[in-house]
Amino acid sequence: MVTMWWPCLVLALLSGSETSGFPRSPLQLLEKRSLPEGVVDGIEVYSTKINCKVTSRFAHNVVTTRAVNRADTAKEVSFDVELPKTAFITNFTLTIDGVTYPGNIKEKEVAKKQYEKAVSQGKTAGLVKASGRKLEKFTVSVNVAAGSKVTFELTYEELLKRHKGKYEMYIKVQPKQLVRHFEIDAHIFEPQGISMLDAEASFITNDLLGSALTKSFSGKKGHVSFKPSLDQQRSCPTCADSLLNGDFTIVYDVNRESPGNVQVVNGYFVHFFAPKGLPVVPKNIVFVIDVSGSMYGRKIEQTRDALLKILDDMKRDDYLNFILFSSDVTTWKDTLVQATPANLEMARAFVKNIRDQGMTNINDGLLRGIHMLKDARERNLVPERSTSILIMLTDGDANTGESRPEKIQENVRNAIGGEFPLYNLGFGKNLNYNFLETMALQNHGLARRIYEDSDANLQLQGFYEEVANPLLMNVEVEYPENAILDLTKSNYPHFYDGSEIVVAGRLVDSHINNFKADVKGHGALNDLTFTEEVDMKEMDAAVKEQGYIFGNYIERLWAYLTIEQLLEKRKNAHGEEKENLTAQALELSLKYHFVTPLTSMVVTKPEDNEDQTSIADKPGEEATQETTSMAYLRPVGLGRPVVQGRALGASPLSDVPSVDGDPHFIIQVPEKNDTICFNIDEKPGTVLRLIQDPVTGITVTGQIIGDKGSNPNSRTGKTYFGKLGITSAWMDFRIEVTTEKIMLGNGDALSTFSWLDTVTITQSGLSVTINRKKNMVISFGDGVNFVIVLHQVWKKHPVHQDFLGFYVVDSHRMSAQTHGLLGQFFHPFDFEVFDTRPGSDPTKPDATMVVKSHRLTVTRGSQKDYRKDATVGTKVVCWFVHNNGEGLIDGVHTDYIVPSLF
Repeated sequence: MVTMWWPCLVLALLSGSETSGFPRSPLQLLEKRSLPEGVVDGIEVYSTKINCKVTSRFAHNVVTTRAVNRADTAKEVSFDVELPKTAFITNFTLTIDGVTYPGNIKEKEVAKKQYEKAVSQGKTAGLVKASGRKLEKFTVSVNVAAGSKVTFELTYEELLKRHKGKYEMYIKVQPKQLVRHFEIDAHIFEPQGISMLDAEASFITNDLLGSALTKSFSGKKGHVSFKPSLDQQRSCPTCADSLLNGDFTIVYDVNRESPGNVQVVNGYFVHFFAPKGLPVVPKNIVFVIDVSGSMYGRKIEQTRDALLKILDDMKRDDYLNFILFSSDVTTWKDTLVQATPANLEMARAFVKNIRDQGMTNINDGLLRGIHMLKDARERNLVPERSTSILIMLTDGDANTGESRPEKIQENVRNAIGGEFPLYNLGFGKNLNYNFLETMALQNHGLARRIYEDSDANLQLQGFYEEVANPLLMNVEVEYPENAILDLTKSNYPHFYDGSEIVVAGRLVDSHINNFKADVKGHGALNDLTFTEEVDMKEMDAAVKEQGYIFGNYIERLWAYLTIEQLLEKRKNAHGEEKENLTAQALELSLKYHFVTPLTSMVVTKPEDNEDQTSIADKPGEEATQETTSMAYLRPVGLGRPVVQGRALGASPLSDVPSVDGDPHFIIQVPEKNDTICFNIDEKPGTVLRLIQDPVTGITVTGQIIGDKGSNPNSRTGKTYFGKLGITSAWMDFRIEVTTEKIMLGNGDALSTFSWLDTVTITQSGLSVTINRKKNMVISFGDGVNFVIVLHQVWKKHPVHQDFLGFYVVDSHRMSAQTHGLLGQFFHPFDFEVFDTRPGSDPTKPDATMVVKSHRLTVTRGSQKDYRKDATVGTKVVCWFVHNNGEGLIDGVHTDYIVPSLF
């Protein structure tokens, strides 16, 4: 079950430019004398309310934040909400001084064209959408004039899934400042009756929570309210900052007097099924574990810890085995063995000795596991009434044996033959999650990402607990023939204890008096059929009772569930079938106003007296990284920028090679407590290879530009980088960055963004974040992070023009074969400086340097480092290597000239 996360409210405040022409209001003049409590940088967030109405597990959430600019200049205000990955945004409005700017749901391609048109006119700043472990972030920013008020209102909906016997709602609370009126208000209506309801906060003591929190439930209704006063929000009695920073959790479950419950409203129905008290079906489980070299360290340790805990939870009637794959495939036992105490003890000894080695042979590991499960069934080695489960854990892509994803999927699908489910667990970010997910869906299972974190072992163990207690096999939900239309998924290979099966559909005759629903399944001891009789007169009475929430909730629940399942089927479809599934999901998304992977929300809002278009998309699971502005990014500066670097022995997050400006390279060598620098003097238009790594497939190039009016054939005068190109050969992905726009994608499928955007683009193994008019961050998984800085000058400057800077923030995943003007300095090197003597400039002595078997004359001077001071920079004393770094760089600088960016 996927738990529900509620909004994380973060109001980011960014100073805007002063807006001229606005007279100061009496309100502003009063504020000069006395600003209200909670004002930060001139902005007061005076109200934040999270209003949630849950009817029969379907949650309708409205997040409203109201703010006023009490400064005497315009300010940029950002509204951030973290919402569940499984939720669909349904509406967003922005209200400024009483004028409302609504969002409109459009087909993604239509929205994209509208967005790109706005980009070309230089009017855009995007809505950010990023993925984290369980959350997606929604961000929108707007310029608010002095004295003006702004209201942000976001609406989203989702079906709560039952997980381990309860529905959980996590409200991420993080306002980052005192809020005069802060409230979480949740109303829950469950026709089956509420059996338990609780709430707690991780960021506040029970004593303080008790006076701010009210919770109650009676019969079918429940209510939770959290309304802390300003004093209760303070981190200390005299502090002006807020302690509201953590999880607010609501947990509830419903009465289950019968195993099922059917509800009908306006011709649509929903059927919930969750029997209790059934014996657990014995399971035959094979764990297929990746033990390749990339699992080294904490991953393999956490895997061992999780498997040992799983062994403790095995039941005596279960059967199990372990298959380890790297370059080869090894097994613990030749066949499945029963989980007797003696066998479990031997299994623990085996698990404790699991070690990492070799490459990744996914194909052979899975085929061995499939054969073992089928062989045990054919030879009657396992109970007749038992269920087989295959669980694979891997942290990478196949790179030995059969390594073609489509062929592996075909082999696995043919081998399983629909007999049992495959569950794929993807450990970390550096893997093809789409491949794992598609293969699992093809075999009646699912995929789950295991995040590299301190609790990875608990994530693994938690997934196992979800499938550890099957109560029914081959579950089929049946309704009267010719009575039901547009039914959602009604066949399930398993029903697991603590979960819930949900089926929705539409009645052919909405005036029918009654109908019957049957649920059939194979239990541990026998076959079972559960029958639910639906009396429409009783339904009408229930509808009147619950109308205080929202009357069409079942129709919207049906649409939500249908779209979710169509999108899931679409992942595993091809050709005409995929086109039909896409068309159905798109039609429903537009009709019911859902932001799904096929639609986008377009918001047109005012910006500097012009309309500004923003676009919100919904990413898929392959977008995994939480992306936020990074505090260490280099700010934009004018003047003569700097390149900086490091030897390999330094920390991977400091002193890494970079290039910026008239290209000046600064190589800081911590082992020597010294710095080397050099210039590259080439004519405008020249393209230089900065980084090339044949192992990771990453290449970075840069094209030189000159000052305005400079001679394109001259190597004199200042030069800068005007274009940068980044490619990943293995991902078939490229990024082209200019001072005006950013294009990224593969082949002809390129997305275009502007430096006026604030947007995050994510896919498996890649995250790109554009920070409006400042910089962009490119991350290839964990261990390769680049930052590109936009340097802007006055547009009417007679000489200078905008240019780019490139910084390598993290390179520890780059291979030892990395080269290029910057890449070669990822490797350690030694040098010695001696015979310091007067130079031609009395203030700059010369010396002799021995480096890479070369004896060079170098000059002591200084360059500018703009990391800490974007305007004037910081002086860095260094030994300057003349003649384009000759003798320091491998070969000569012309060796690094390439024909084009790509």
